[in-house]
Amino acid sequence: MKTFEVSLPEFAFVAATRGMAGAGIGLLLSDCIKTIERRRAAGWTLLAIGALTTVPIAFTVMTRRARKAAPRFPEN
Repeated sequence: MKTFEVSLPEFAFVAATRGMAGAGIGLLLSDCIKTIERRRAAGWTLLAIGALTTVPIAFTVMTRRARKAAPRFPEN
């Protein structure tokens, strides 16, 4: 199993973006807002924000992991 070291603020940011993406998908698939244009606009907006904010999070976690995994050579 792979583990990642993530601070509490980073974890909260990940949870919030996943929640926004999930809410967006939920709005796109449901009939809770009667005006379909409003529902679609809100759903696509939330989904886009959730998806676009995933890129910097993934980049940060992966670069941090790559730096830890890189071999360190003793300086002469």
